[in-house]
Formats: sequence, C-alpha cells, structure tokens
Amino acid sequence: MADDLLKEARDAFQLCQDNEAENRAEALDDIRFARLGEQWPEAVRNAREREQRPCLTINRLPAYIRQVVNDARQNKPTIKVKPVDSGADPETAEVINGLIRNIEYGSNADVAYDTAADCAVTSGIGYIRVGIEYAHDDTFDKDIVIQRVANQFSVYGDPHSQAADSSDWNVAFVTDLVKRSDFERRYKGAAKVDWNGGEYGHLEEPWLQDESVLVAEWWTREEVARKIVRLSDGTIVDLERFKAAQDAFAAIGLQVVAERETRSWKVTQRLLTGAEILEENEWAGKYIPIIPVYGDEVNLEGKRFFRSLVRDAKDPQRMFNYWRTTSTELVALAPKTPFIGAKGQFKSDAQKWNTANSQSHPYIEYDPVQGMTGPPQRQPFAGVPAGALQEAMNASDDLKSIMGLFDASMGAQSNETSGRAIIARQREGDTSTFHFIDNLTRAIRHTGRILLDLIPTVYTGERVIRVLGEDGSAQTVPLKQPVQKPDGSTKIYDLTAGKYDLVVQAGPSYTTRREEAANQMVELIRAYPPAAPVIGDLLAKNLDWPEADKVAQRLEAVAQAQTGGDPAMGQKMQHMQGELQKLAQENQALKTDTAVKARELDIKAFEAETKRLEAMAKLKEIEMAPALAEITARQAANTPDIAPGPQAPAPQPM
Repeated sequence: MADDLLKEARDAFQLCQDNEAENRAEALDDIRFARLGEQWPEAVRNAREREQRPCLTINRLPAYIRQVVNDARQNKPTIKVKPVDSGADPETAEVINGLIRNIEYGSNADVAYDTAADCAVTSGIGYIRVGIEYAHDDTFDKDIVIQRVANQFSVYGDPHSQAADSSDWNVAFVTDLVKRSDFERRYKGAAKVDWNGGEYGHLEEPWLQDESVLVAEWWTREEVARKIVRLSDGTIVDLERFKAAQDAFAAIGLQVVAERETRSWKVTQRLLTGAEILEENEWAGKYIPIIPVYGDEVNLEGKRFFRSLVRDAKDPQRMFNYWRTTSTELVALAPKTPFIGAKGQFKSDAQKWNTANSQSHPYIEYDPVQGMTGPPQRQPFAGVPAGALQEAMNASDDLKSIMGLFDASMGAQSNETSGRAIIARQREGDTSTFHFIDNLTRAIRHTGRILLDLIPTVYTGERVIRVLGEDGSAQTVPLKQPVQKPDGSTKIYDLTAGKYDLVVQAGPSYTTRREEAANQMVELIRAYPPAAPVIGDLLAKNLDWPEADKVAQRLEAVAQAQTGGDPAMGQKMQHMQGELQKLAQENQALKTDTAVKARELDIKAFEAETKRLEAMAKLKEIEMAPALAEITARQAANTPDIAPGPQAPAPQPM
C-alpha cells in the first residue's frame, strides 16, 4: 500500500514538473535578467571581454517593477465578511472581520502579500500559503497564520487547474532540498540512513542530489460523501459530530428531524521523500492552503502560460545596453585626437608630447622649424555619435511602450503640462498594469475564503480571542460565553454557527483614508463653522499630531460640558445642528428657486413686450391698408400719381 502511494506521489510530481518546466525556465530567466542584471548573452560578453571592450549594463527594469509592486503596497486589498443565512449574525461577522485582521497582523501577512506580488510582476507567479500553529508554547489553542513563500520555485501546482485563484487545485507539492545530515537529524531522530542501499539507493534526481535529499509536502484533495442532520431547532451538524455528542444534544432537548447525504472535500497533507512517507495529516479545511498570485496569464489550447511584466521588454533593454555601450565606447574610449606638427617640432619636450592625451601639463614646449610659423595643432573632435544616442532613445521609448509605463507614470517630467493631463497619463499607466494588482486581489479573496473555511474548525470551544478594528485598536472577545453588552443585553459569539461570505476591496490603507477624512473635516468646518463643536474631537482623532488622542478627549469633554454632561442634551444639540444644516440647505434651495423664478418673470416680461410690439405693428398695418390699396389700384390702371396740367397748343404750319 505504501509503495503504491509513493509511486502515485512520484508520478504526480513528475507530471507537475513537466507541466511547469517551460514557465519555470522563463521565470528564472526573467529574474536573472531583470533583478540580477544578467542581460548580455554569454558569448557576446566573453568576446567583448577578450577584446577589452566595454560591456555596460544600465538596468532600467527594476524601476518599472517597483512602480507596479509599490502601487499594490499602497492599495492593500482588505477582506470583508458578510452574513449570508439566518444563522449568521452581523455582530459576529464584525468579530470575524476583526479576527481576520488580527490573523493578518499577527502573521505579518503584508509581507506574504508583497512577496507574492513582487514574484508575480518579476517572474509571472508568486505564492501565499495558510497554516495552523499553536497559539503559544504552553497552550493547546491553535491559531491560523498566513505564511510567506520566499521561493516561488519550491511550489508545484495542479497541472489540470483552470481557476484564476487555485480554488480547483486537487494536488500540489511544496519542496525543500535538505542536506543529508540535516535530514537524519530532523526526520530520522539522528539515525543513520543507508543512502547507497535500500529504497534510498534506488532514488534518482530530483529526489536525491549529490549530498541532499528532496523532502516534499504532497497535498491532495478528493471528493467524499458525508451525512448531515437537521436538529429540532433548525441547527445542521455532521452526523458524526451528532453521534459523538448525542447525550449533550439530548440533554437540551434536541433531536434529529432530517438526515441526508452531501458531497464534501477531504484534504490530506503527506510529508515524504521519494523513498518513504514521513508524516500524514488530515487538513481541517476543504481547500489546499496554497494560493498562487498569477502575473499576465495566457491560455493556449488549455496550457497556461504566466508572463511577467518584463517578459517582452528584454530585447529593448538589450538594445538600450548595446547602444549606450557603443556611444560610451565611441566618445570616452575612442583614441584621442592627435597633435599634428612638422617633423622636428616635438624633440625637446618629447616626453610631455607623448603623454599629452593622458596627462595634464601646465605647458609643453615645441621646437621651431624653418618654414613653420605656429605650434602643433590638435585635430578637431569628431563629435558625439548622434546615431547611437538616437537608437538608445528609441530603445528607451520601446521599453515604455511595451510595459505601458510612461514618464508621467514614473514621476518624471514629460510633455504633459497641466495637472489633468499628468493624472490622465498616470491613470493610463495604472490601467495597463492593473491586471497584476487585480490578480493579487483575487488571490487574497481566495485566502479569505480559506480563512473563513478554517475559522469554525480552529476557533472552537470556550476561549478568548483578540480582534482588531480598522484603526488597529485591539479588544478581546470571549467565544461561546455570555458577554454583557452596554445596553444590558447578553450576547454569545459562536463562530461555528451560520454561513458567511466575503468580498475583497482594494483601496488606500486606513492611514491614507484617515488623512483624507481629516482634510475633508477641515474643509467642512471652513465652509460651515458651526460644525466645529460637533466634529472637533473626531477631527483631532484623525490627525497625526503627538498626543492627538488626548486633544480629542479634551474636545469631547468640552462638548459634554457645554451640554451639561447630559446625553439627551447632546442629542438635542446634534438635532439642532442637523436642523440648522437643514435650514441652510433649504435657504440655499430657496435662493436658487427665487433666482429661477426671477428668471421666469424676466422671460414672461420679455414675451409680453414682444406681443405688445407685434400688436402695434398689426395696428399700423391696418391703418395703412387703404392707402396701400389705392396705390395698388393706380399701379394696376397705369395711372400717374399727379393729375396732368393744361396742354401746349399744337404748332402752326409756316
């Protein structure tokens, strides 16, 4: 049985290796190229070094990588839990939110997120993992932790996965290459292992290498059937759990009213080498707790390729290095232009003339030669190699175009002059690389899903947990114990009851939002000074002054003194402030309405004047109608307007 299981593990690992071979080779080359500066082909570098020619590397890629990674750091995704069914409770959801924030804080989850994002941007893929550890050395209580995966090449994912967040992973490996002596000490109780005989003697690479052995966590997930029951109070529990505590349920009068079979998942972790299984543990959740953060994903006929930000920028970077090296070589390392003179002019001070291009001399004497009237002359400088510099600029522009990060995105001055134009270009850069940040958000959402799945199985029984608020304030919450609330009621927080869902929001951190809130409050007080006594203490809390909390407490005390310490009076003042604000809004609306009405009156007056003028024109037309009719009739009869006078006598014949 064990041999069959080992063979299955070795075959599964070989399949994972074969599936990821191409992605891993490309990712390794990306890291060496972008982060280690190995950007010249080996043959070219060796040839240039033999010829004692420069081979410069001006690596511009880390700045682009940091631009995307630091943008993700400034906009941390946050996990928010919301109740789903009737068994869930909004107050319990807030407790779970605070517990998740405490898990992230206690396990330095921001380091895990940042490392995974950096790996995804640089090499195409990074990982986050979730674990369960004892809360303290002297307790049996356990806590959930979010762990950093510093070496992304130690993880092999499910070769058949197609989900964007690994939620469909059914197999995974986490490998560690351990020295043989350390392996004997850590896993064999310091007993010697026969590395040349037995099962270990037949191992080959990658399981056995030189003086090291490969130890792997083999994670498997399989679908299983289980039975659930519904109790008389509507609670749904596993049948096995009900049988284990049947007497306790009967003592409080709960009975089974329905039973059915459902499908679930069983996750198993096995620690093994290629020769033996060292440990086997059943995982508490239904997901493999390893979460990939993908870079730029391309799916070609079912095979997934994960590409980094710099994958297509390698050739422009190589061209940039070449042309900057060429221009440097032509300008700085080219032979110095010589002095030209007549034969015999360099005899007396020959040593200085021989070092004129490499040393500075206060003066150099020359020998006059018959027929020559002047000293030796240096030939003019050939000039800066404009072609090489232009090609370097072209390569630089290609880098920006390929990655979608232009000068404005990098904080450098560019052609944009207005603030709106600069912000627009910065947004273009953020948009072109947003898929990296969005993939991180998806990974953190699946991390939250795993946490939500584990919390009911880890935080059970009566215990006290610490929860954190959004502002980092801590408080303790007893689980499954009556808690007296300020209003006198009693509350019992049970994290195992009800169903909850989650959303992930990416945005500025709480500190950034607090600063923005303080600025907005200041603007509100400037626009509406009566608001100062109402929100003064809140404004002080959101400022970064030393002793800001004490200032807030004093302002709050002043406000209470003004109201006599009476909460009802405080509520009355708040109501009055609300009424004042409402009146101010109504006053503004009235002013607006009055202006509109005045405008309407002006329009009506204009229309009335227009109608009056039209009426006068019509009346004038009526008055002139007879005269116009007479003129029209005369024109029709071809009659002159003035009657003819007496005619002259006809001329007499001579």
